[in-house]
Amino acid sequence: MTEHTAQALVIVDMQVDYFNDGELERCRDDLVAACNTLFERATAAGAPVVEVRTEHRPDRSTWALNMREDDSGMVIEGTPGVDPVPGLRTEGALRVVKTRDSAFFRTDLEDLLRSRGVESIALVGVSTESCIATTAADAYARDLRVVLVDEAVASIDPGLNRRTQEQLEQQYRQPTVRLDDVAFDAPGRAAVSA
Repeated sequence: MTEHTAQALVIVDMQVDYFNDGELERCRDDLVAACNTLFERATAAGAPVVEVRTEHRPDRSTWALNMREDDSGMVIEGTPGVDPVPGLRTEGALRVVKTRDSAFFRTDLEDLLRSRGVESIALVGVSTESCIATTAADAYARDLRVVLVDEAVASIDPGLNRRTQEQLEQQYRQPTVRLDDVAFDAPGRAAVSA
């Protein structure tokens, strides 16, 4: 067994609106359980946990192009759709609110991680081909090591999920590993092997 150690857990878009898709709804309970296991490990090790949520304004001013073109908003602030999926553990987590796929785009995520000395993250949530992939690529551009956790990422299409994971590993050396192979250390305390 090869263990991969991260210094922070970043949970992306584990929100009610994203699980209206049949495939994501099907795997929701397993995703929540995996995220909660990682949350417990990170918390016990003293590693920061960051919950990233998408929240759009009802006035459409923060909507992405496809949302405006389709006149179809989702994860609108003040609605139940922005809430974490039932059962997800986020108590004490740092929160970042985003309006685009990448958790780094016009947010304070990089500053939040840097100020805590984080050099590697375990990245989990939905959807692998969009928000996870763009966040992972932006983490790479910021010299942050990333490990994806297989049981804790998902897509509307299982094949697309797998292809995206393979692309991230080939392009950015960001491995997808099994839940049992992920550990956490507080930033600055141990060597990084993500």
